[in-house]
Amino acid sequence: MTERAGLSADQIQFVTRGVTPEEVAAVTAVLTAAAAEQLAAASAERTPAGPDAWARSQRALRVAVHPAPGAWRSFSA
Repeated sequence: MTERAGLSADQIQFVTRGVTPEEVAAVTAVLTAAAAEQLAAASAERTPAGPDAWARSQRALRVAVHPAPGAWRSFSA
C-alpha cells in the first residue's frame, strides 16, 4: 500500500493573474508537504493499538503460596 501525496503545477488552478514561476513552485511545495503530512497522519491512525508482543506473551501466574497453620491440610505424604 504505497500512496503518494504528490502534486504538480498543472493540478493547481491559480485565480490570481501574473503568478510567477517561483510562486507556483512555492505553492506547489507547500501543498505537497501538507498532503504528505495529512497522509502520514492518516496512516498513523490506522495502526492497530493492541497489546504489544511482550504483553501478549505473558501467561497468567498462579496465586502465591502463603504458608500458615492449616494451609497444608490437603497435602499428605
